[in-house]
Order: sequence, then C-alpha cells, then structure tokens
Amino acid sequence: MGIEYKSRIRRLSFQNRELELGRKTLIMGILNVTPDSFSDGGDFISPEAAMERVREMVKEGADIIDIGGESSRPGHERITEEEELRRVIPVIRRIREESDILISLDTIRSRVAEEALKAGANIINDIWGLQLDRDMAQVAMRYEAPVVVMHNQDGTEYDEDIVDSIKGFFRRSIDIADRAGLRRDLLILDPGFGFGKTARQNLDLMPRISELLELDYPILLGTSRKSMINMVLNLPPKERVEGTIATTVLGIVQGVDMVRVHDVLENARAAAMTDACVRR
Repeated sequence: MGIEYKSRIRRLSFQNRELELGRKTLIMGILNVTPDSFSDGGDFISPEAAMERVREMVKEGADIIDIGGESSRPGHERITEEEELRRVIPVIRRIREESDILISLDTIRSRVAEEALKAGANIINDIWGLQLDRDMAQVAMRYEAPVVVMHNQDGTEYDEDIVDSIKGFFRRSIDIADRAGLRRDLLILDPGFGFGKTARQNLDLMPRISELLELDYPILLGTSRKSMINMVLNLPPKERVEGTIATTVLGIVQGVDMVRVHDVLENARAAAMTDACVRR
C-alpha cells in the first residue's frame, strides 16, 4: 500500500495577489534581523546585508521571505515596540525597492504588523495565533493580509492529547478571526514546533501532522534547526540541515503546504523531489 497523500489545491487571493497552495510545497525563507536569534543572530541586521540574503534566498527557491525583528528563542529579552519597528521597517522598504517577493513579518504586536503592511509586507506570522494581541486580527482584516496562526502555550504540560489541544487552540484562533471579520481563507495553521512543547513532544507530534488536515486549512511547518533535531543528532544549529530536511520531507508526505526554513536551497531541492513523488 502506497502513501495516502492528503492535500488540495487552494488559490489564496489577497492584496491584488494570488498564491497557489497545494500544487507545490512553498518555501518560506527565514530572515532574522536580530542580534540574538538562536541560530543566525546578528548575521543580517543592516538593510543591505538583509537584501543580499534575500537575493540569495530567492535564487535558491524561496517563495516568501519571513522577517523577524525579535528573537523568540527561550529566555530571550523582550525589546520595545519602537526597537522592533527600527529593525524591520527599513529592511522591508529596502526589499520593496528591488523585489516584489512576498514578505511575511514574524511579530506578536499589531502595531508593528500594521506598520510593516504599510511599508510593503504582505503576510503576518503570529506565534501566538491572534490570541495575545487581540487587535492583530483587525489589522489583518483591514489590510487583507493572510495570517500564519501558530500554536503556542505557556509551559509544556497538556491536560489532553497534544493534537486535540492544538486543534482546540486553532478553533479559538479561528473564532477570533471570525469576530474580527477576517476571511477564513486567509488563515494558515502552524502547529508550533519548538513552542510550548518539549523536544520529545515535538518528535511525537511530527508523524501526526496529518491529523490537523481535518480542520481544512493550509498547514505551515516550521522545524528548521529546532531543538528536536539537536535531541537526535546533537549538532549546533547551523549543522542541522539534514535533520531539517528529514522533517520537511515527512511534513510534505503528510500534506503540509509550506515549510519555513533557514537553509533554503537544500530544503527547496528536497521539497521538489518529494513533490514529484507525492503531489499530482
């Protein structure tokens, strides 16, 4: 018996753009403009250094660039809203001077998201799934912006099955979006590997991603260089390429639509090969 592939073709229309999901695995390239991110902090702080990395990622196969101005690694120090804006807005403007690549902003602040959308960003990537800053859904609605709704929680204790808990979280996020008037077809779900979960829980969740397809939303997978890979391979972040690729492939065969990665070239190649085998 072969792999039972579960995916569907969706066309996401927003901001006079159209994004096709399900035909191929979309690659979201990570661009951290932070001094303290866990694997590449300080590498791309200046707009010019960031732009050079964007050029490289586009050449390697990125469909979307995901910009982060505040580290979300465990134990990081929070920065002010003004500092986050200072980091991300010049980079977004610099990219827009040269490229029409889709830009996602990884932020938990609605004001930062709004200023980024004004500057030329297209997508909001909210690691608290619209549940921390309740104005985020309103901002997304006003700017017709797709939102990556990521599962998160404080601590790693679960009172029920972890997948059931994640589904419940997503249903609450969808309800917030509904009440804000945000179109449901603008939501992309991310199970949140590395957030509110131990490395062991992440590994156990990995082969169960397909269970989230019953919610009937696109799925984004973000496992790049995460601690679950270190738990198995015992390698520093920049040497976790092969481990990341393994999770990318496992995610695709379960029906994920998009992967968020640091190492674009290697994951894009692996995704293309996997797509050729399972997508029709």
